[in-house]
Amino acid sequence: MTAAITRSRRAAIVREAAQIRMRCQRSGYTTEHITAAIRAALPEVTELEAWRLALGWSRADTVTQIGELYVADGLMRTALSESMLCRWEHDPEEWPSADYAVMLCRVYRAQPEQLGLHQMRRVRQLSAWTADMIGYGRHDAGVTPSGRQEGAELMTTDAGLPSVRESLQLALLAEPAGGALVDDLAEAAVEHYALNYPKHPVPVLFKEVRDTRTLLAGILTPDGPSTELQRQIGRLCALLGNLAFHLGDPSGARTHLGTAAAYANRCGDTQLTAWVHGAQSMVARSTGNLQAALTYAERGAAAAPGGLVRAQLHAWALLPTLAQQGRDREATDALEEALTELEADPLGEAPGRFGFDAAELALHQAEAHLALGRTEQARSRAENSAAACTTGTPGWAAATLVLAQAEASTQPSDAAQRGLDVLGRISPSRLRSTARARLKRLDTLLADRPADSVADLRECLRTLPPPVDATGAASA
Repeated sequence: MTAAITRSRRAAIVREAAQIRMRCQRSGYTTEHITAAIRAALPEVTELEAWRLALGWSRADTVTQIGELYVADGLMRTALSESMLCRWEHDPEEWPSADYAVMLCRVYRAQPEQLGLHQMRRVRQLSAWTADMIGYGRHDAGVTPSGRQEGAELMTTDAGLPSVRESLQLALLAEPAGGALVDDLAEAAVEHYALNYPKHPVPVLFKEVRDTRTLLAGILTPDGPSTELQRQIGRLCALLGNLAFHLGDPSGARTHLGTAAAYANRCGDTQLTAWVHGAQSMVARSTGNLQAALTYAERGAAAAPGGLVRAQLHAWALLPTLAQQGRDREATDALEEALTELEADPLGEAPGRFGFDAAELALHQAEAHLALGRTEQARSRAENSAAACTTGTPGWAAATLVLAQAEASTQPSDAAQRGLDVLGRISPSRLRSTARARLKRLDTLLADRPADSVADLRECLRTLPPPVDATGAASA
Protein backbone atom coordinates (compact mmCIF):
# COMPACT_ATOMS: atom_id res chain seq x y z
CA MET A 1 0.00 0.00 0.00
CA THR A 2 1.16 3.52 -0.75
CA ALA A 3 0.95 6.22 1.90
CA ALA A 4 -2.65 7.20 2.50
CA ILE A 5 -3.79 10.52 1.13
CA THR A 6 -5.89 12.58 3.56
CA ARG A 7 -9.52 13.35 2.80
CA SER A 8 -8.79 17.08 2.55
CA ARG A 9 -5.98 16.44 0.06
CA ARG A 10 -8.23 14.14 -1.95
CA ALA A 11 -10.87 16.90 -2.15
CA ALA A 12 -8.17 19.36 -3.24
CA ILE A 13 -7.04 16.93 -5.96
CA VAL A 14 -10.57 16.71 -7.34
CA ARG A 15 -10.87 20.52 -7.43
CA GLU A 16 -7.46 21.01 -9.06
CA ALA A 17 -8.17 18.30 -11.63
CA ALA A 18 -11.50 19.96 -12.50
CA GLN A 19 -9.72 23.28 -13.09
CA ILE A 20 -7.08 21.59 -15.28
CA ARG A 21 -9.79 19.83 -17.26
CA MET A 22 -11.70 23.06 -17.90
CA ARG A 23 -8.56 24.90 -19.02
CA CYS A 24 -7.59 22.05 -21.34
CA GLN A 25 -11.11 21.71 -22.78
CA ARG A 26 -11.11 25.39 -23.68
CA SER A 27 -7.88 24.76 -25.61
CA GLY A 28 -9.41 21.81 -27.45
CA TYR A 29 -7.31 19.10 -25.75
CA THR A 30 -8.23 15.42 -26.12
CA THR A 31 -9.02 13.27 -23.10
CA GLU A 32 -5.58 11.67 -23.37
CA HIS A 33 -3.87 15.07 -23.28
CA ILE A 34 -6.03 16.25 -20.37
CA THR A 35 -5.08 13.07 -18.49
CA ALA A 36 -1.40 13.78 -19.07
CA ALA A 37 -1.82 17.36 -17.83
CA ILE A 38 -3.56 16.15 -14.66
CA ARG A 39 -0.83 13.58 -13.93
CA ALA A 40 1.90 16.13 -14.56
CA ALA A 41 0.38 18.53 -12.04
CA LEU A 42 -0.83 15.86 -9.61
CA PRO A 43 1.73 13.00 -9.63
CA GLU A 44 -0.06 11.10 -6.86
CA VAL A 45 -3.00 10.45 -9.22
CA THR A 46 -2.90 7.11 -11.06
CA GLU A 47 -3.60 6.70 -14.78
CA LEU A 48 -6.96 5.07 -14.06
CA GLU A 49 -8.13 7.87 -11.78
CA ALA A 50 -6.66 10.60 -13.99
CA TRP A 51 -8.61 9.38 -17.03
CA ARG A 52 -11.86 9.48 -15.06
CA LEU A 53 -11.08 12.98 -13.78
CA ALA A 54 -10.20 14.07 -17.32
CA LEU A 55 -13.68 13.02 -18.42
CA GLY A 56 -15.23 14.92 -15.51
CA TRP A 57 -16.88 11.77 -14.19
CA SER A 58 -17.57 10.84 -10.59
CA ARG A 59 -17.05 7.23 -9.50
CA ALA A 60 -20.83 6.90 -9.44
CA ASP A 61 -20.91 7.91 -13.13
CA THR A 62 -18.43 5.15 -14.00
CA VAL A 63 -20.33 2.53 -12.02
CA THR A 64 -23.58 3.54 -13.71
CA GLN A 65 -22.06 3.45 -17.21
CA ILE A 66 -20.55 0.01 -16.68
CA GLY A 67 -23.85 -1.28 -15.31
CA GLU A 68 -25.64 -0.02 -18.42
CA LEU A 69 -23.07 -1.76 -20.64
CA TYR A 70 -23.76 -5.08 -18.92
CA VAL A 71 -27.50 -4.64 -19.45
CA ALA A 72 -26.98 -3.62 -23.11
CA ASP A 73 -24.95 -6.82 -23.60
CA GLY A 74 -27.87 -8.89 -22.29
CA LEU A 75 -26.14 -9.65 -18.99
CA MET A 76 -27.20 -9.13 -15.39
CA ARG A 77 -26.31 -5.73 -13.96
CA THR A 78 -22.86 -5.76 -12.36
CA ALA A 79 -22.19 -5.70 -8.61
CA LEU A 80 -19.45 -3.10 -9.13
CA SER A 81 -19.37 -0.45 -6.39
CA GLU A 82 -17.68 2.91 -5.93
CA SER A 83 -15.49 1.47 -3.18
CA MET A 84 -14.20 -1.22 -5.57
CA LEU A 85 -13.34 1.40 -8.17
CA CYS A 86 -11.67 3.50 -5.46
CA ARG A 87 -9.41 0.57 -4.53
CA TRP A 88 -8.44 -0.05 -8.17
CA GLU A 89 -7.53 3.63 -8.53
CA HIS A 90 -5.49 3.93 -5.32
CA ASP A 91 -4.15 0.54 -4.23
CA PRO A 92 -1.32 -0.94 -6.38
CA GLU A 93 -2.18 -4.39 -4.99
CA GLU A 94 -5.79 -4.19 -6.15
CA TRP A 95 -6.67 -4.83 -9.81
CA PRO A 96 -9.97 -5.22 -11.64
CA SER A 97 -10.84 -8.59 -13.08
CA ALA A 98 -10.31 -9.07 -16.81
CA ASP A 99 -14.03 -8.53 -17.46
CA TYR A 100 -14.13 -5.30 -15.47
CA ALA A 101 -10.94 -4.10 -17.13
CA VAL A 102 -12.55 -4.54 -20.55
CA MET A 103 -15.60 -2.62 -19.36
CA LEU A 104 -13.44 0.22 -18.04
CA CYS A 105 -11.74 0.48 -21.42
CA ARG A 106 -15.11 0.52 -23.14
CA VAL A 107 -16.78 3.20 -21.04
CA TYR A 108 -13.66 5.40 -21.00
CA ARG A 109 -12.97 4.79 -24.73
CA ALA A 110 -9.34 4.05 -23.88
CA GLN A 111 -6.70 1.36 -24.37
CA PRO A 112 -5.44 -0.68 -21.36
CA GLU A 113 -2.07 1.09 -21.56
CA GLN A 114 -3.75 4.48 -21.26
CA LEU A 115 -5.47 3.39 -18.04
CA GLY A 116 -2.41 1.71 -16.55
CA LEU A 117 -4.11 -1.68 -16.79
CA HIS A 118 -1.26 -3.18 -18.83
CA GLN A 119 0.61 -3.41 -15.51
CA MET A 120 -1.79 -6.08 -14.27
CA ARG A 121 -0.28 -9.43 -13.44
CA ARG A 122 -2.08 -11.03 -16.37
CA VAL A 123 0.03 -9.01 -18.78
CA ARG A 124 -0.04 -11.66 -21.50
CA GLN A 125 -3.82 -11.63 -21.65
CA LEU A 126 -4.01 -7.84 -21.48
CA SER A 127 -1.51 -7.43 -24.31
CA ALA A 128 -4.01 -9.19 -26.56
CA TRP A 129 -6.75 -6.68 -25.87
CA THR A 130 -7.23 -4.88 -29.12
CA ALA A 131 -9.67 -2.13 -30.01
CA ASP A 132 -11.96 -4.84 -31.43
CA MET A 133 -12.16 -6.59 -28.05
CA ILE A 134 -12.86 -3.30 -26.31
CA GLY A 135 -15.81 -2.92 -28.68
CA TYR A 136 -17.17 -6.38 -27.81
CA GLY A 137 -20.92 -6.58 -27.53
CA ARG A 138 -21.52 -3.06 -28.86
CA HIS A 139 -23.16 -1.88 -32.04
CA ASP A 140 -20.34 0.62 -32.51
CA ALA A 141 -17.52 -1.92 -32.50
CA GLY A 142 -14.52 -0.56 -34.32
CA VAL A 143 -14.78 2.86 -32.73
CA THR A 144 -11.40 4.13 -31.64
CA PRO A 145 -10.74 5.65 -28.20
CA SER A 146 -11.08 9.10 -29.73
CA GLY A 147 -14.64 8.23 -30.73
CA ARG A 148 -13.92 8.12 -34.47
CA GLN A 149 -14.92 5.03 -36.40
CA GLU A 150 -12.18 3.53 -38.52
CA GLY A 151 -12.68 4.39 -42.20
CA ALA A 152 -15.67 6.62 -41.54
CA GLU A 153 -16.22 10.30 -40.85
CA LEU A 154 -18.11 11.27 -37.74
CA MET A 155 -21.36 13.11 -38.37
CA THR A 156 -20.55 16.30 -36.52
CA THR A 157 -22.65 19.41 -36.16
CA ASP A 158 -20.77 21.05 -39.02
CA ALA A 159 -21.27 18.04 -41.30
CA GLY A 160 -24.81 17.07 -40.32
CA LEU A 161 -26.74 20.31 -40.15
CA PRO A 162 -25.87 21.75 -43.58
CA SER A 163 -26.88 18.51 -45.29
CA VAL A 164 -30.50 19.10 -44.24
CA ARG A 165 -30.47 22.55 -45.78
CA GLU A 166 -28.73 21.26 -48.91
CA SER A 167 -31.43 18.61 -49.43
CA LEU A 168 -34.07 21.33 -49.18
CA GLN A 169 -32.12 23.37 -51.71
CA LEU A 170 -32.22 20.43 -54.14
CA ALA A 171 -35.99 20.22 -53.67
CA LEU A 172 -36.26 23.91 -54.57
CA LEU A 173 -34.34 23.24 -57.79
CA ALA A 174 -36.96 20.63 -58.66
CA GLU A 175 -39.87 22.90 -57.63
CA PRO A 176 -38.63 26.52 -58.01
CA ALA A 177 -42.05 27.95 -57.17
CA GLY A 178 -42.70 25.57 -54.31
CA GLY A 179 -45.00 22.60 -54.15
CA ALA A 180 -45.81 19.46 -52.23
CA LEU A 181 -42.19 18.28 -52.17
CA VAL A 182 -40.89 21.59 -50.82
CA ASP A 183 -43.70 21.72 -48.23
CA ASP A 184 -42.86 18.22 -47.05
CA LEU A 185 -39.10 18.77 -46.81
CA ALA A 186 -39.53 22.17 -45.15
CA GLU A 187 -41.57 20.50 -42.43
CA ALA A 188 -38.94 17.76 -42.09
CA ALA A 189 -36.17 20.37 -41.77
CA VAL A 190 -38.04 22.29 -39.07
CA GLU A 191 -38.69 19.06 -37.17
CA HIS A 192 -34.98 18.21 -37.41
CA TYR A 193 -33.97 21.56 -35.94
CA ALA A 194 -36.64 21.41 -33.22
CA LEU A 195 -35.90 17.84 -32.14
CA ASN A 196 -32.12 18.28 -32.17
CA TYR A 197 -32.11 21.79 -30.70
CA PRO A 198 -30.15 20.90 -27.51
CA LYS A 199 -27.50 18.88 -29.35
CA HIS A 200 -25.85 21.75 -31.23
CA PRO A 201 -24.03 24.93 -30.18
CA VAL A 202 -26.54 27.77 -30.37
CA PRO A 203 -24.53 29.94 -32.84
CA VAL A 204 -24.12 27.00 -35.24
CA LEU A 205 -27.81 26.11 -35.17
CA PHE A 206 -28.79 29.77 -35.51
CA LYS A 207 -26.85 30.05 -38.77
CA GLU A 208 -28.40 26.89 -40.23
CA VAL A 209 -31.98 27.86 -39.31
CA ARG A 210 -31.44 31.33 -40.74
CA ASP A 211 -29.99 29.95 -44.00
CA THR A 212 -32.92 27.59 -44.35
CA ARG A 213 -35.41 30.40 -43.78
CA THR A 214 -33.59 32.47 -46.42
CA LEU A 215 -34.01 29.62 -48.92
CA LEU A 216 -37.74 29.43 -48.30
CA ALA A 217 -38.20 33.21 -48.26
CA GLY A 218 -36.85 33.25 -51.80
CA ILE A 219 -40.06 31.71 -53.14
CA LEU A 220 -42.45 34.07 -51.35
CA THR A 221 -44.55 36.04 -53.85
CA PRO A 222 -47.34 38.65 -53.61
CA ASP A 223 -49.83 35.83 -54.19
CA GLY A 224 -48.27 33.97 -51.29
CA PRO A 225 -46.97 30.42 -51.09
CA SER A 226 -48.97 27.54 -49.66
CA THR A 227 -50.35 27.87 -46.16
CA GLU A 228 -48.14 24.95 -45.11
CA LEU A 229 -44.97 26.68 -46.29
CA GLN A 230 -45.93 29.87 -44.45
CA ARG A 231 -46.44 27.78 -41.32
CA GLN A 232 -42.92 26.37 -41.59
CA ILE A 233 -41.48 29.85 -42.14
CA GLY A 234 -43.29 30.92 -38.97
CA ARG A 235 -41.79 27.99 -37.07
CA LEU A 236 -38.31 28.84 -38.35
CA CYS A 237 -38.80 32.43 -37.15
CA ALA A 238 -39.89 31.07 -33.76
CA LEU A 239 -36.74 28.93 -33.56
CA LEU A 240 -34.59 31.93 -34.47
CA GLY A 241 -36.26 33.93 -31.70
CA ASN A 242 -35.50 31.22 -29.16
CA LEU A 243 -31.92 30.90 -30.43
CA ALA A 244 -31.39 34.68 -30.26
CA PHE A 245 -32.63 34.60 -26.67
CA HIS A 246 -30.16 31.83 -25.82
CA LEU A 247 -27.41 33.97 -27.37
CA GLY A 248 -28.31 36.81 -25.00
CA ASP A 249 -29.95 38.99 -27.70
CA PRO A 250 -33.43 39.91 -26.38
CA SER A 251 -34.08 42.62 -28.98
CA GLY A 252 -33.27 40.19 -31.80
CA ALA A 253 -35.45 37.58 -30.13
CA ARG A 254 -38.38 40.02 -29.99
CA THR A 255 -38.03 40.73 -33.72
CA HIS A 256 -37.96 37.08 -34.76
CA LEU A 257 -40.79 36.12 -32.42
CA GLY A 258 -42.92 39.02 -33.65
CA THR A 259 -42.52 37.77 -37.22
CA ALA A 260 -43.32 34.23 -36.08
CA ALA A 261 -46.53 35.45 -34.42
CA ALA A 262 -47.59 37.22 -37.63
CA TYR A 263 -47.14 34.07 -39.72
CA ALA A 264 -48.81 31.88 -37.08
CA ASN A 265 -51.87 34.17 -37.06
CA ARG A 266 -51.91 34.28 -40.86
CA CYS A 267 -51.98 30.48 -41.01
CA GLY A 268 -54.42 30.08 -38.15
CA ASP A 269 -51.93 27.87 -36.27
CA THR A 270 -53.13 28.29 -32.68
CA GLN A 271 -50.49 25.95 -31.27
CA LEU A 272 -47.65 27.99 -32.79
CA THR A 273 -49.36 31.25 -31.76
CA ALA A 274 -49.54 30.08 -28.15
CA TRP A 275 -45.93 28.88 -28.13
CA VAL A 276 -44.65 32.17 -29.59
CA HIS A 277 -46.51 34.18 -26.94
CA GLY A 278 -44.93 31.95 -24.31
CA ALA A 279 -41.48 32.70 -25.75
CA GLN A 280 -42.28 36.42 -25.87
CA SER A 281 -43.26 36.24 -22.19
CA MET A 282 -39.95 34.53 -21.40
CA VAL A 283 -37.96 37.24 -23.19
CA ALA A 284 -39.88 40.06 -21.48
CA ARG A 285 -39.39 38.39 -18.10
CA SER A 286 -35.63 38.15 -18.67
CA THR A 287 -35.42 41.91 -19.18
CA GLY A 288 -37.45 42.64 -16.04
CA ASN A 289 -40.60 43.75 -17.89
CA LEU A 290 -43.01 41.66 -15.84
CA GLN A 291 -46.14 43.46 -16.99
CA ALA A 292 -45.39 42.72 -20.65
CA ALA A 293 -44.45 39.17 -19.66
CA LEU A 294 -47.84 38.69 -18.01
CA THR A 295 -49.68 40.13 -21.02
CA TYR A 296 -47.92 37.73 -23.40
CA ALA A 297 -48.47 34.82 -21.00
CA GLU A 298 -52.19 35.52 -20.81
CA ARG A 299 -52.43 35.81 -24.61
CA GLY A 300 -50.64 32.52 -25.00
CA ALA A 301 -52.80 30.71 -22.47
CA ALA A 302 -55.94 32.06 -24.14
CA ALA A 303 -54.77 30.93 -27.59
CA ALA A 304 -53.50 27.52 -26.49
CA PRO A 305 -55.50 24.43 -27.38
CA GLY A 306 -56.29 22.19 -24.43
CA GLY A 307 -53.90 19.57 -23.15
CA LEU A 308 -50.13 19.71 -23.50
CA VAL A 309 -49.86 23.16 -25.10
CA ARG A 310 -52.12 24.78 -22.52
CA ALA A 311 -50.18 23.03 -19.75
CA GLN A 312 -46.93 24.39 -21.13
CA LEU A 313 -48.20 27.97 -21.33
CA HIS A 314 -49.38 27.90 -17.73
CA ALA A 315 -46.13 26.37 -16.45
CA TRP A 316 -43.63 28.15 -18.72
CA ALA A 317 -45.21 31.61 -19.00
CA LEU A 318 -47.87 32.29 -16.36
CA LEU A 319 -46.37 30.46 -13.36
CA PRO A 320 -42.89 32.09 -13.35
CA THR A 321 -44.24 35.55 -14.16
CA LEU A 322 -46.80 35.47 -11.35
CA ALA A 323 -44.20 34.04 -8.97
CA GLN A 324 -41.74 36.85 -9.76
CA GLN A 325 -44.54 39.34 -9.09
CA GLY A 326 -45.04 37.71 -5.69
CA ARG A 327 -48.62 36.69 -6.50
CA ASP A 328 -48.51 33.43 -4.57
CA ARG A 329 -52.17 32.36 -4.86
CA GLU A 330 -52.41 33.10 -8.59
CA ALA A 331 -49.11 31.30 -9.23
CA THR A 332 -50.49 28.26 -7.40
CA ASP A 333 -53.65 28.41 -9.55
CA ALA A 334 -51.53 28.53 -12.72
CA LEU A 335 -49.59 25.46 -11.59
CA GLU A 336 -52.76 23.56 -10.76
CA GLU A 337 -54.14 24.40 -14.22
CA ALA A 338 -50.91 23.15 -15.83
CA LEU A 339 -51.10 19.87 -13.90
CA THR A 340 -54.77 19.41 -14.75
CA GLU A 341 -54.18 19.99 -18.48
CA LEU A 342 -51.15 17.71 -18.47
CA GLU A 343 -53.11 14.93 -16.81
CA ALA A 344 -55.90 15.30 -19.36
CA ASP A 345 -53.51 15.03 -22.32
CA PRO A 346 -53.47 11.47 -23.73
CA LEU A 347 -49.71 11.60 -24.42
CA GLY A 348 -48.55 13.61 -21.44
CA GLU A 349 -45.40 14.95 -23.09
CA ALA A 350 -43.84 15.75 -26.47
CA PRO A 351 -40.18 15.99 -27.52
CA GLY A 352 -38.34 18.90 -29.11
CA ARG A 353 -38.18 22.67 -28.83
CA PHE A 354 -41.95 23.00 -29.33
CA GLY A 355 -42.67 20.15 -26.91
CA PHE A 356 -43.07 19.85 -23.16
CA ASP A 357 -42.26 17.18 -20.57
CA ALA A 358 -42.06 16.41 -16.87
CA ALA A 359 -38.46 17.66 -16.55
CA GLU A 360 -39.38 21.09 -17.92
CA LEU A 361 -42.46 21.28 -15.69
CA ALA A 362 -40.37 20.47 -12.61
CA LEU A 363 -37.81 23.13 -13.60
CA HIS A 364 -40.48 25.84 -13.85
CA GLN A 365 -41.93 24.73 -10.51
CA ALA A 366 -38.50 24.91 -8.89
CA GLU A 367 -37.81 28.44 -10.13
CA ALA A 368 -41.26 29.58 -9.08
CA HIS A 369 -40.69 28.17 -5.59
CA LEU A 370 -37.36 29.99 -5.43
CA ALA A 371 -38.97 33.29 -6.43
CA LEU A 372 -41.58 32.79 -3.70
CA GLY A 373 -38.96 31.93 -1.06
CA ARG A 374 -39.84 28.23 -0.76
CA THR A 375 -36.31 26.88 -0.72
CA GLU A 376 -37.04 23.27 0.25
CA GLN A 377 -39.75 22.87 -2.40
CA ALA A 378 -37.40 24.42 -4.96
CA ARG A 379 -34.67 21.98 -4.03
CA SER A 380 -36.98 18.98 -4.35
CA ARG A 381 -38.38 19.97 -7.75
CA ALA A 382 -34.94 20.90 -9.12
CA GLU A 383 -33.56 17.50 -8.06
CA ASN A 384 -36.44 15.78 -9.87
CA SER A 385 -35.86 17.85 -12.99
CA ALA A 386 -32.12 17.17 -13.06
CA ALA A 387 -32.69 13.44 -12.51
CA ALA A 388 -35.05 13.33 -15.48
CA CYS A 389 -32.45 14.93 -17.81
CA THR A 390 -29.38 13.48 -19.47
CA THR A 391 -26.24 14.75 -17.74
CA GLY A 392 -24.47 17.45 -19.73
CA THR A 393 -27.56 18.66 -21.61
CA PRO A 394 -28.95 22.22 -21.34
CA GLY A 395 -31.94 20.95 -19.37
CA TRP A 396 -29.67 19.23 -16.87
CA ALA A 397 -27.56 22.38 -16.55
CA ALA A 398 -30.65 24.52 -15.88
CA ALA A 399 -31.99 22.19 -13.20
CA THR A 400 -28.56 21.75 -11.58
CA LEU A 401 -28.02 25.50 -11.33
CA VAL A 402 -31.49 26.07 -9.86
CA LEU A 403 -30.72 23.33 -7.34
CA ALA A 404 -27.43 25.08 -6.54
CA GLN A 405 -29.28 28.35 -5.93
CA ALA A 406 -31.61 26.54 -3.52
CA GLU A 407 -28.58 25.15 -1.65
CA ALA A 408 -26.55 28.38 -1.61
CA SER A 409 -27.66 29.63 1.81
CA THR A 410 -27.17 26.37 3.73
CA GLN A 411 -24.66 24.36 1.65
CA PRO A 412 -22.50 26.92 -0.15
CA SER A 413 -19.66 24.52 -0.91
CA ASP A 414 -22.02 21.98 -2.51
CA ALA A 415 -23.79 24.75 -4.43
CA ALA A 416 -20.52 26.09 -5.82
CA GLN A 417 -19.40 22.57 -6.74
CA ARG A 418 -22.58 22.13 -8.77
CA GLY A 419 -21.76 25.31 -10.65
CA LEU A 420 -18.25 24.01 -11.31
CA ASP A 421 -19.70 20.71 -12.50
CA VAL A 422 -21.82 22.53 -15.08
CA LEU A 423 -18.83 24.53 -16.29
CA GLY A 424 -16.74 21.38 -16.43
CA ARG A 425 -19.23 19.39 -18.49
CA ILE A 426 -20.48 22.07 -20.88
CA SER A 427 -18.08 24.03 -23.07
CA PRO A 428 -18.46 27.83 -23.30
CA SER A 429 -19.75 27.61 -26.88
CA ARG A 430 -22.65 25.44 -25.69
CA LEU A 431 -23.44 27.43 -22.55
CA ARG A 432 -26.71 29.28 -23.15
CA SER A 433 -27.41 32.78 -21.91
CA THR A 434 -30.00 31.29 -19.54
CA ALA A 435 -27.32 29.10 -17.92
CA ARG A 436 -25.00 32.10 -17.71
CA ALA A 437 -27.73 34.13 -16.00
CA ARG A 438 -28.32 31.33 -13.48
CA LEU A 439 -24.57 31.11 -12.84
CA LYS A 440 -24.50 34.86 -12.23
CA ARG A 441 -27.37 34.59 -9.73
CA LEU A 442 -25.59 31.71 -8.02
CA ASP A 443 -22.40 33.77 -7.78
CA THR A 444 -24.37 36.61 -6.17
CA LEU A 445 -25.98 34.26 -3.65
CA LEU A 446 -22.55 32.89 -2.72
CA ALA A 447 -20.88 36.32 -2.43
CA ASP A 448 -20.58 36.22 1.37
CA ARG A 449 -20.08 32.47 1.72
CA PRO A 450 -16.40 31.59 2.24
CA ALA A 451 -15.41 28.18 0.83
CA ASP A 452 -12.67 26.91 -1.45
CA SER A 453 -15.11 25.83 -4.13
CA VAL A 454 -16.83 29.23 -4.03
CA ALA A 455 -13.51 30.92 -4.85
CA ASP A 456 -12.90 28.37 -7.60
CA LEU A 457 -16.32 29.06 -9.12
CA ARG A 458 -15.77 32.81 -9.02
CA GLU A 459 -12.44 32.43 -10.81
CA CYS A 460 -13.98 30.20 -13.49
CA LEU A 461 -16.77 32.71 -14.07
CA ARG A 462 -14.26 35.55 -14.24
CA THR A 463 -12.39 33.84 -17.09
CA LEU A 464 -15.49 32.49 -18.88
CA PRO A 465 -15.51 33.81 -22.46
CA PRO A 466 -18.70 35.63 -23.52
CA PRO A 467 -21.12 33.93 -25.96
CA VAL A 468 -20.53 36.78 -28.43
CA ASP A 469 -17.40 38.94 -28.25
CA ALA A 470 -17.02 42.68 -28.82
CA THR A 471 -16.58 42.13 -32.57
CA GLY A 472 -19.79 40.12 -32.87
CA ALA A 473 -18.04 36.75 -33.21
CA ALA A 474 -19.71 33.81 -31.49
CA SER A 475 -17.63 31.66 -29.15
CA ALA A 476 -18.47 28.57 -31.20
